[in-house]
Amino acid sequence: MPSEGGSNGEQDAPAGESVLVVDDDPFIARLLEIELRAAGYEVRVAGDGERALDLARERCPELVLADVMMPTMDGFELTRRLRQDSHTASVSVIILTARGLSADKLEGFSVGADDYIVKPFDTPELLARIRGVLRRAKEMRAQSPLTGLPGNVRIEDEIEGRVLAGDMFAVLYADLDHFKAYNDHYGFMRGDQAIQFSGRLIQEVALAAGGPNTFVGHVGGDDFVVVCQADDAERVAEQLAERFDREAPELYNEEDRRRGYVEVASRRGEAQRFPIISLSIGVATTTRRRFAHYAEAVAVATEMKSFTKKKTTPGSSWAVDRRTT
Repeated sequence: MPSEGGSNGEQDAPAGESVLVVDDDPFIARLLEIELRAAGYEVRVAGDGERALDLARERCPELVLADVMMPTMDGFELTRRLRQDSHTASVSVIILTARGLSADKLEGFSVGADDYIVKPFDTPELLARIRGVLRRAKEMRAQSPLTGLPGNVRIEDEIEGRVLAGDMFAVLYADLDHFKAYNDHYGFMRGDQAIQFSGRLIQEVALAAGGPNTFVGHVGGDDFVVVCQADDAERVAEQLAERFDREAPELYNEEDRRRGYVEVASRRGEAQRFPIISLSIGVATTTRRRFAHYAEAVAVATEMKSFTKKKTTPGSSWAVDRRTT
């Protein structure tokens, strides 16, 4: 239980960062709310996991502080569900529990929790752990302002970390086909919306198909990167292609969607037809080879993306590098 007495709001000043407190004990929830508000956080409270999911989807907080033992949906399941939803996948999660067993901690981390605090705890410790988690989240985010996905710095760190650890992993480099024509036809605002749609779809599908350790980043423009376990790569690529082709037509006006193309004038003023945007995905994997550096993995994935982009039939496609050297 939190100790008595608040902390210095200015010292801990989080500049209005939002925290969602999830606890079925109204007394504990209220105490946490008081302490966090005194420290300068914006706080919302949910009495169970289902309500917490609804609040997080309405407006995603920077951090979820969740008790493990709750009826209907415990803290572990809540964390798992948050990670599976593209709108909440990047939220920081600290799990609170009265049990300090190693197995419980491992389960918390395995479902995607960022930290694990055993009750009873005092307020200074709690606030310090919250600051640490939020600070790491900011440092890791280095995010794209358009999609909110991690940008190039984080992409490089993620791949390089797996290279140095000797992990079995795959890099999927995804690029939108015919995006320039779409952008020219509908304008930059619709183009930005298409990129945001693509980012959400790629993150949602990749996390569902590849699990919580899957990483999704936005290189910039219409280029995205997925880093996942080597064994999951082909499943992720296949599901991305299928889902994108199923939903991308919704980005078009009804007439264009029905025709299956848009007409855009070339520089010479000639009308050219461009099909519905699709994904070209190149896959580099450690299944048959090892990479000495992150740039090597990205170069191979980009090469395979360029290979599949040469396809002459409409629709999304993917190609895996199967060379051993």
